[in-house]
Amino acid sequence: MKPIQPPSANSNRGNRPRRRPDLTLPLPQRDFSLAVPLPLPPSSAPSTATTSSSSASLQPQSFSFSDLERLNRIGSGSGGTVYKVLHRPTGKLYALKVIYGKHDDSARRQICREIKILRDVDHTNVVKCHEMFDHKGDIQVLLEYMDCGSLDGKHIPHEPTLADIARQVLSGLLYLHRRRIVHRDIKPMNLLTNCHKQAKIADFGVSRILAQTMDPCNSAVGTIAYMSPERIDTDLNDGRYDGYLGDIWSFGVSILEFYLGKFPFDVAKPGDWASLMCAICMAPPPEAPPTASREFRDFISRCLQRDPARRWTAAQLLNHPFIVQNAGGGGSDSVGVAVRGGVGDYNHSANQSTTRNHQVHHQLHQLLPPPRPHS
Repeated sequence: MKPIQPPSANSNRGNRPRRRPDLTLPLPQRDFSLAVPLPLPPSSAPSTATTSSSSASLQPQSFSFSDLERLNRIGSGSGGTVYKVLHRPTGKLYALKVIYGKHDDSARRQICREIKILRDVDHTNVVKCHEMFDHKGDIQVLLEYMDCGSLDGKHIPHEPTLADIARQVLSGLLYLHRRRIVHRDIKPMNLLTNCHKQAKIADFGVSRILAQTMDPCNSAVGTIAYMSPERIDTDLNDGRYDGYLGDIWSFGVSILEFYLGKFPFDVAKPGDWASLMCAICMAPPPEAPPTASREFRDFISRCLQRDPARRWTAAQLLNHPFIVQNAGGGGSDSVGVAVRGGVGDYNHSANQSTTRNHQVHHQLHQLLPPPRPHS
């Protein structure tokens, strides 16, 4: 018997039929009810319990605005009001920030884009942004709740404690800067703590997500008292502004304020923003007092350099002797004491003049208007 030749393009031209009916075999019908799946390889076949638990842990928590119950207001500022809220399905506490202002469509889209990017931010020393809601025209952001509040007005002269706080804040800044995120409003009010003795950076209401090319960041958003000189006076540094190094200046002013128990710049009266701007832009940068350790004095000087190019980065500051030598020196315990008890054990060393300085400093933050743009 000759083998059956495959059909060719010219087969229809011959007298021979294309297929022999007597050699056609019927195909069996498949019964899908009897189908059995093939087993996976051993390395790819985890147990059902492990698979379900791991997949559940990788899925982000979904939130519905109707499941949130406002409990009380915990803070307010120029950017909005923050409420403590209860997530009823889980019983967990969160912070809900309601952003002020009627934003046009362009600004609303920009805010939404930034918040969506910030939802991916995940670091131990950065307050977690969980969800964003557009409720009745208001933009509301669901944030991690920090039960010990902010470090605003705290007096922390204990250097190991201060080094631990500085290390945590620098770790958060380094993470943000590596993701090309500039905060632009680092100040004591935006540094929060919790009962687990963690310090975290909060309030991204004025943060900017930078493109591949550095944005000039020339807007006057933020608190003037903690702005770097080149950001206030655009004539300095040939008009160039580096947002990362601007965050380092603000960080240095905040850490020095914690040590001194008062705002480092001398201002004649509250609300005198012109004098404050002149002090920041023209006077020598503030320094740590001689009573501080040599390491701390040098650490502050590395942050508060008038020339931005001479300021150290967050990565460099994390390797500074002030941070390294105080690592594991019991500072974490002191952080919890200082936060839970106001100024903690150091309250005995604060006199009435220090209290007045705190009051003046708080009024200064609220009264300072934005600087006028340079012609």
